[in-house]
Amino acid sequence: MSCEQYMIRQISLFSENKPGRLAAMAKACQEEDVNILAFSIAEADGFGVIRALVDKPDIAYEKLTSLGFNVAFTHVIAVEMKDEPGGLFEIASKLSEAGINIEYSYAFSGKKKAILILRVDQVEEAVRLLLQHKINLIASEAIY
Repeated sequence: MSCEQYMIRQISLFSENKPGRLAAMAKACQEEDVNILAFSIAEADGFGVIRALVDKPDIAYEKLTSLGFNVAFTHVIAVEMKDEPGGLFEIASKLSEAGINIEYSYAFSGKKKAILILRVDQVEEAVRLLLQHKINLIASEAIY
């Protein structure tokens, strides 16, 4: 299996941090039948960054840019994580020991497992390392 199949295209929207921006993004996705699977919002100096995993990234990109949003793609990886104490440590420590930096992450939890979305500075190396350690990654085809 190649590393590329685990590189998931995340859309990032850069916008003024003001009421209605998330609603406008969500409405645009709804109009194009794009499902938002996970998202995170960060804020810095009056601007916001909405990062999202969607099932149709190209359609979302076209729609959002046509509405004036500043949109970019970044590659992230989705890691199955044990939903128990130590689950995050297992992954973070392996990356840290290999000198791979986690630039940001967000996660969601289910009953038996959690999914950790990671943006790292060495994506291919992170994929190889986690697979070597028998940590399950979610292939991009499962997202879109």
